Amino acid sequence: MHRQRPEPVGSVLRCATGSKRSDSAAVPTNPSPSGSKAGRSQPACIKDTQVQLQYDQRWIEELPGDPERHVHPRQVHGALWSPVMPTPVAAPRLLAWSSTLRTLLRLDDLDDPTGSLGLFAGNRLLPGWRPWSSNYGGHQFGHWAGQLGDGRAISLVEGIASDGQRLELQLKGAGPTPYSRRADGRAVLRSSLREFICSEAMHHLGVPTTRALCLVATGESVERDMFYDGRPQLEPGAIVCRAAPSFIRFGHFELPASRGDVALLTQLVDFCIDRDFPHLRGQPDARERWFGEVCERTAELVAHWLRVGFVHGVMNTDNLSILGLTIDYGPYGW
Repeated sequence: MHRQRPEPVGSVLRCATGSKRSDSAAVPTNPSPSGSKAGRSQPACIKDTQVQLQYDQRWIEELPGDPERHVHPRQVHGALWSPVMPTPVAAPRLLAWSSTLRTLLRLDDLDDPTGSLGLFAGNRLLPGWRPWSSNYGGHQFGHWAGQLGDGRAISLVEGIASDGQRLELQLKGAGPTPYSRRADGRAVLRSSLREFICSEAMHHLGVPTTRALCLVATGESVERDMFYDGRPQLEPGAIVCRAAPSFIRFGHFELPASRGDVALLTQLVDFCIDRDFPHLRGQPDARERWFGEVCERTAELVAHWLRVGFVHGVMNTDNLSILGLTIDYGPYGW
């Protein structure tokens, strides 16, 4: 197992302090669902603003998207994503952040509600940001559950960071999507805090994982039945901004396969190989080797979990990363 040596755990978290500085709000833009390479924009380095990231949004530019713009719950066919705008919140407040990711993305004004804090609360977007939610299915506890999708996750942007790594920034708890079913698309502070702390801890323990950039209180209450006893209560709302090279899951491939959409399945496999497994490009048996590598990465991931005593709790195929990363920290334990 070859993993980069992690930095000291003491450098992971920083407590937020308040500062005031204004800047101009960006105008939200909607992505085109065409999924055509011909329309792909050239990566543009965004400097002297809130996020240092070279945009390279291949997911929404090369793969077919949902032509509908509404967030009403529905079955989405022939598309791997839907355009979705985050729902603004009343009074965002930065609670915690990863210092390594903050430095990497040069988020100097992360604690400023009129600056980059507004980005990760879902209150504003930068030019070129074309948010979306992903369409996938999954087997849950041994049974096929059909279409699931990002019910409360909205990806903001993907690109190349200053150190060369690919990053997709995703808000969890940013409002309803076409995949929310009857839910509100929001998240509560207790579950968001658990995900933030554990994903960063796992990273610094050397376990392959998605990361957490920051944790933001929304200033709004969310009704949840914590113990499923029919007595829901209001809880503080929160949003966690997750970061990963990709959030592609096993379920992304299962859904088109279950629908007999071989063309879409093939397109997704070839896209994944080209973007996320470039060492397999041009190989005559690339798809077979890709499948074998996914199996190996997943086995290695579970070995890491055993090494640190981690129990995922909901290891369903909609919660399994094609890159062998720990994803979706729900009812985990040790």
